[in-house]
Amino acid sequence: MPDFDDEVVKCFLEKQLKLFPEPVAETMEEAQNFLEECMAVVVNSPKEVWEYFDEEGVDVEGMDEEEILDADEVFEVGDGRYLIVEG
Repeated sequence: MPDFDDEVVKCFLEKQLKLFPEPVAETMEEAQNFLEECMAVVVNSPKEVWEYFDEEGVDVEGMDEEEILDADEVFEVGDGRYLIVEG
């Protein structure tokens, strides 16, 4: 299982309402466990976000980078990385 660092877990805790109607985690440990259970991934660039969606079968044709990065499932960590959580 991936080990999500503190920056990724904090990002999810702060922004989880972007994807879910109510919090799914309230502590760092709960958030870490949730991310592991739903097999979230961390990628290192907008290009890798695009590639992830393409590999998952999401039709990315005609979408620009901003549209993909604004998807509910995509969380900008703030250091160039992106967390992708499938709700």
